[in-house]
Order: sequence, then structure tokens, then C-alpha cells
Amino acid sequence: MTLPKTAPDAVPDPALRAQLDTLTTEAFRPELAGIDRLDTLELARVMNAEDAAVPAAVAAELPRIAAAIDAIAARMARGGRLVYAGAGTAGRMGVLDASECPPTFNTAPGQVVGLIAGGPSAMVQAVEGAEDSADLAAEDLAALGLNADDCVIGISASGRTPYAVGAVTHARRRGALTVGLSCNAGSALAAAAEHGIEVVVGPELLTGSTRLKAGTAQKLVLNLVSTITMIRLGKTYGNLMVDLRASNEKLRARSRRIVALATGAPEEEIEAALTATGGEVKAAILVLLGGVDGPAAARLLTASGGHLRAALARAGAAAP
Repeated sequence: MTLPKTAPDAVPDPALRAQLDTLTTEAFRPELAGIDRLDTLELARVMNAEDAAVPAAVAAELPRIAAAIDAIAARMARGGRLVYAGAGTAGRMGVLDASECPPTFNTAPGQVVGLIAGGPSAMVQAVEGAEDSADLAAEDLAALGLNADDCVIGISASGRTPYAVGAVTHARRRGALTVGLSCNAGSALAAAAEHGIEVVVGPELLTGSTRLKAGTAQKLVLNLVSTITMIRLGKTYGNLMVDLRASNEKLRARSRRIVALATGAPEEEIEAALTATGGEVKAAILVLLGGVDGPAAARLLTASGGHLRAALARAGAAAP
């Protein structure tokens, strides 16, 4: 990984300064110029009111978010990966969402990946110059062996960050599905991607501090993307996280509770079903509701692509 050289006393590019002046996320709000004079409670109320506007901005993009999710789920159903790529706060949001997928949905290693400009150390410390390199994004994706079944989501509050735009541009050339998530209208990132999502949250409380409303918007959108994609892939049964294998006492307790909620079976039957299926929650539910043994449950789930409702239908059970 080769980072671009940035001189510490370099003169800012006038074109870049002019570009930033046009971005909603960078806009100065004169009416907030005196917030440092407010008492703490009033300042907290002002900031909370700002945050309250974010869900509405996300709601305005739901049709585009849903279209992207359907396209992502279709690729992942045939073995593709979901890759987030961003710099700074945007990159951290992607890494965070990716890191939560294995414990929540039992995703395979490398199935959901978070790339941040500058590498893992950039999660806790700024890596100067990394976000300015489109080539660095291409290198990071090439290292993954990106292919046409994969999905890449470039994340950037401004919608102009070279690393995010470069990731989407490279991914599209490789035939991968591409999504651009930004917080400015008419962004270069959305234009570069097949699916452009622009959650316009407006100027920040602190001018240009896009870890605030923009960061919250990104988190909400990524929650939607990963959660609904996993629901579409059969990782849940209703609102229960059934794609779980118990590997410690905490997870064994959670497994028993999930099976109980899904089936209403008595504790001794739940224990027997989990034992028969090697602790796999989804298979245990199928044993109890479908009236099959452990090996048959495994075969039915494989034949149903891991979707419990479809497996229950194959077993001739009426799913509640």
C-alpha cells in the first residue's frame, strides 16, 4: 500500500476550496455562530433537534435504498461479497457494520468486508493523504480479488472523496455491483455508481464536522442495507436471529431462547433438538416444527438455500 505524499506546508488547491464551498455538508450557518455561549442543556437541545432531522432525510431515499438492497441480495445469494469502502468517519462506519455481521448473522469470514483508506490503523488514527487516492482504493479492492458477483458500496459524506469514488469506479470496471452513499445532492460518487443514494442532511452543527448528522445518516443507511439484505438471504425467521451456532455459554442461552420463542416447545425438547443439530438454531427449529430429525433438517435447509420458511414448507409444516 503506497500512500500519496502530502507536504505539510502545501498550499490548498483553489479548485478544491471552491468545490467545498458548494457542498451542503460544508456550509456555514450564521445562526449557530453563538452556540458556544449557550448553557449546556440548551446546547444539547439544539444538537438533538439537528439530529432529529436525519431519519426524515433517510426516509426520502428509501426507494433508492430498497432498490440497492434487492440488487445486493441477488448478488450475495449467488456467492458474492458485500464490500464497504470509505475514508475517515465514512470508512469507520463501513468497518463497524461489516464487523457486526458475523456475530449477528453468522456470516462467513470475508463475506462482508469493510475497507478504510489507510488500512486498519486508520480506524483509530488519521492516515494523511489516504483519502485523496483513487489508486489506493483500486489496490485495496484488487487485493480482495474482486469479481462480478461482488457488491461495493462507496461511502463519503461529501460525495467527492477520491478513495470512495475510486473504489466505485474500479468496482464497476470489474463488473461488480456498485452503490454510492453520500450526503450531498448531485455528487460525483452517486454519478459513478449504478445505485446512487444521497441522504441530504444539511449543514452540520459544527461547520464541516461530518461525523455528526452525516455520520448518523450513514449508520442508519448501512443498518438498513446489512439487516434487510440478511433477512432476504434467510438469516432470520421473522424478527429472530436464527442463523446462529452456539459456541459459548452465552450463545447457548441465546440459542435456547430463540428456539423457545420460535416454537413454544418445552425446555427438554429444545435441548434435544439443539443436541440433534449440533447447536444450530435454524435446524433445531425445523426439527421441532417440521417433525424431522437432525440430518433431515440439514438436508431440507440446504435444498431451501438456508431459508427456514421454505424448508418448513418442504417438510409439510405450517410455519407460524
